Amino acid sequence: MNNHYPFENAPLPYAYDALEPYIDEKTMQLHHDRHLKAYIDNLNGLLKTRPQLQALTLEQLICTAGQTPGKDCVAIARNAGGVYNHRFFFHGMCPDGKKAPEGALAAAIGRRFGSLNAFREKFTEAALSVFGSGYAWLVNGKRGLCLVTTANQETPTGIGKPLLNLDVWEHAYYLKHYNKRADYINGWWNVVNWELAEQTYGCGRTSPW
Repeated sequence: MNNHYPFENAPLPYAYDALEPYIDEKTMQLHHDRHLKAYIDNLNGLLKTRPQLQALTLEQLICTAGQTPGKDCVAIARNAGGVYNHRFFFHGMCPDGKKAPEGALAAAIGRRFGSLNAFREKFTEAALSVFGSGYAWLVNGKRGLCLVTTANQETPTGIGKPLLNLDVWEHAYYLKHYNKRADYINGWWNVVNWELAEQTYGCGRTSPW
């Protein structure tokens, strides 16, 4: 997956219907092909006339765009966040994956939250608490694992290394669940890509790709 300008909308790592019945095919198609593509197209358009930013990664754009002079700096940060957050979300799911983490990540979750069930309850509460549009995250911060919520397309990269995220914008679930966010969250637990979260926890990268 390319991580520099010009950014591309790489195919999903699974078929659109692979996460059925938990996340429906039509939602995945619209979410990936329209919502994510719009952020990518917007970001490429904003960077086209800014060669000094074209070599930066998504993470670098998110961190430095706000310090860039000009009227487009906020738009660059927001669209870079939209690309980063959506890529993280899509790759953070998989069909027929593990139902629970293992190894070092499992041990860290046990230390921080007491048990996997307790972690799931706290994460679900965080996702339900997001007012309007945003994300819930599991982040490995300076003091260990923590739960973070972000609004719109903000990211928690300044807090630590993100391990999991859940998109709770309504377009992520409305076609199937209407306004029942809790039903969507309960289904999402069945498609979490725990193997990727374990790999990200154990490596030096700040994103899974």
